[in-house]
Amino acid sequence: MAGTLFAASASTARGTSLRDEGRTRITELITAEQRRTRHERDDYQRLRREVDGISRQAGRHDARVKRAQAEADRLAARSGFGPLDGPAIRVALDDAPQPKTGELPRGVGPDDLVVHQADVQAVVNALWAGGAEGLQIMDQRLISTSAVRCVGNTLILQGVVYSPPFRITAVGDPYRLRAALDASPEISIYQKYVREYGLGYSVRTVRKARLPAYTGNVTMKHATVPDRPPAGGGG
Repeated sequence: MAGTLFAASASTARGTSLRDEGRTRITELITAEQRRTRHERDDYQRLRREVDGISRQAGRHDARVKRAQAEADRLAARSGFGPLDGPAIRVALDDAPQPKTGELPRGVGPDDLVVHQADVQAVVNALWAGGAEGLQIMDQRLISTSAVRCVGNTLILQGVVYSPPFRITAVGDPYRLRAALDASPEISIYQKYVREYGLGYSVRTVRKARLPAYTGNVTMKHATVPDRPPAGGGG
């Protein structure tokens, strides 16, 4: 049996490392999925522009459509569906550099050296609390239903995977935004790790930034109202 297993492994590997081949395949799958996601997002944006164009043409002949379109345009910037310009601050979060010796200090775990989902969310929450008119993470605009999710030390936003450093841009009053960051207890904890382990944290003022319009899906998948109350009508 042992001889059969050795022969099967040798035949499968064909002189290469099975472990390295597995890593290569996983990397190729991730790259392929990211490419597919980008293509689907581009198709979605193209179709959305076509729908918007058709709606505006219909508004030329229908007063109701024209009024609805004007109201949508008025609310677009405030809700994230239109571009936004203005003074801003940009926050960057980054993993700590790996020790030169390759060994972690005593009492320090790998999780202590990476940016976590809670860290990104803490910055986002503080900026909203500081009166941000609009937010952007990396190259994507956020809206009220946007979810910040991390897997390992990567950030997943609307199906796109990003590696650190994570850059968060907020349009608004830079003084109020900085004050909100300084007042956040969660960010204070993060800054302790910055001092202890070298995690990256920087805040800089941008005289004028331009945030793109949100182009993701707006269909609610959770917290939806059922069409009819459940049978029994319990209170």
